[in-house]
Amino acid sequence: MTDRPEPLRLGSIAPNFKAETTNGPIDFHEFIGDNWVVLFSHPEDYTPVCTTELGAFAKLEPEFARRGVKLIGLSANTIESHGGWIKDINEISGSDLKFPIIGDKQRQVALLYDMIDHQDATNVDSKGIAFTIRSVFVIDPKKTIRTILSYPASTGRNTAEVLRIVDSLQTGDKHKVTTPINWVPGDDVIVHPSINNEKAKELFPQFKAIKPYLRVTPLPKEQTSAAA
Repeated sequence: MTDRPEPLRLGSIAPNFKAETTNGPIDFHEFIGDNWVVLFSHPEDYTPVCTTELGAFAKLEPEFARRGVKLIGLSANTIESHGGWIKDINEISGSDLKFPIIGDKQRQVALLYDMIDHQDATNVDSKGIAFTIRSVFVIDPKKTIRTILSYPASTGRNTAEVLRIVDSLQTGDKHKVTTPINWVPGDDVIVHPSINNEKAKELFPQFKAIKPYLRVTPLPKEQTSAAA
């Protein structure tokens, strides 16, 4: 197996690449442009879990788009294979999949982003090439990786959680807040620790200090990215 690349971490610049997709060739950094991007990988076309996932992402694409987020998938097969698979996805899920899917039969992008399965050495194709796992990268307009999620091939993702992460990141960037466990837009948020109480009173008149290190404040859904 090819040596693993240097690990990508939160704060890393998303590596650039050129690739063929179902919507034509792309330069990834040009594709990002001034948008947020969710890049997510799948082990293989015409597989059950992947099919349900892509249908779910397709149905939620308008919500991502409202937040200035582009979706782009990856599967370790050819563009031609993707095209036939998309027909199945739309039929099964009742969706209309429009976002691009990268053709990565040689695992070039998968290796660049360390999307390869190292947990299960048997997860390979007929030629012994490792399949990809279910990776998710949330990337901001500065090309910075803000979130990395990795799921085993056997476990489907939660698309609503990916959207929630985007809302948390975008809302936090705008309002200088962080979000507590299970937060959804409309719930109270946490005043960022870097903001002192004097500034917090100015920014968040209704903030409440539960502990000196835990200060919460209401933030209506209308002021979050969910209201974009």
